[in-house]
Amino acid sequence: MFKHIKIDENSRIPKYRQIVDAIIHNISIGNLEMGQKIPSINMFSEEYLLSRDTVEKAYNILKERQIILSIRGKGYYITRTKLISKVNILFFINKLSSYKMRVYNSFVNSIGGTSHTDLHIYHCDEDLFLSLLEKNRGAYDYYIIMPHFKTDELRHISFTEEVIKAVKRIPKEKLIIMDNLMPEVDGAFIEIYQDFENDIYNALQEGLTKISKYEKLIITYPENSVYPYPKRILHGFRKFCVLHSLDFEILDEIYDDMILKKGDLFITISESDLVNLVNQIRDKEFNLGKDIGVISYNDTPLKELLGITCISTDFKVMGETTARMILDKEKGKVKNPFNFIDRDSI
Repeated sequence: MFKHIKIDENSRIPKYRQIVDAIIHNISIGNLEMGQKIPSINMFSEEYLLSRDTVEKAYNILKERQIILSIRGKGYYITRTKLISKVNILFFINKLSSYKMRVYNSFVNSIGGTSHTDLHIYHCDEDLFLSLLEKNRGAYDYYIIMPHFKTDELRHISFTEEVIKAVKRIPKEKLIIMDNLMPEVDGAFIEIYQDFENDIYNALQEGLTKISKYEKLIITYPENSVYPYPKRILHGFRKFCVLHSLDFEILDEIYDDMILKKGDLFITISESDLVNLVNQIRDKEFNLGKDIGVISYNDTPLKELLGITCISTDFKVMGETTARMILDKEKGKVKNPFNFIDRDSI
């Protein structure tokens, strides 16, 4: 194995990191194979005149990533066959939801069998994201990141200073920003994004003929959600209502025993609010789509089945576009389609 591992004494990259990167690279190109034994920590440190602690740190990182394993009394062995794939991808999603998984599944189906994709959910948590990224730095050919984070007050934020610093350390040819924008990151890389403010504004414009028949528009925007939503959604909603002189109201949630009136049109963002609202409309014997209208943010197959009108980005296209750009080695910024999907609930 030693003939394949080069340690650069003059490099600013820490030596333990050079060991990690070198072993991963040699697995990916076939120099090291599944089940192959690698030198002990002592042998490695003696061969390269490195401290035992340096080699041990590298081996511990490789063990955490399940790239090598140690067998008591026998030594260390290569275990990670996934890295032999032609393209290895790390996919960061901010939350586990049906529509986020539609993006992921669309991407995996489109990228084909010559790649391997690892999925990590970081729950909008900055510390978890940074830890996962650092742990897997240098191990993948591409890093796909959906940047949505939350403050201590559970407010949405697209990124933080520390996130920007960490993302900037990813080589641009390996970086894909998906679903949101990170304008602070310069260079030629892949960006597939939603324009939250203008997307909702333009989608409501598309449905204006039906929307304008209602007397009042009410949007439910969860202010303190575990997974907060971009505030730009509200900006676009307000702009639409003001432009057309429409009466509107912004609520935190759909409350139990809502005061419902004929001529109301609700725009719900969370799934729980949609379910609560539809149940109350039925319980109070209003006619959904005529007496009271409902538009849901983010389409799902269940909403399609139930005939719920939606304003939504095309999650399938987002995954497909990302996969195509990787396969075609394209770079650039692409706005994902966002549509008004007219069904029976208005």
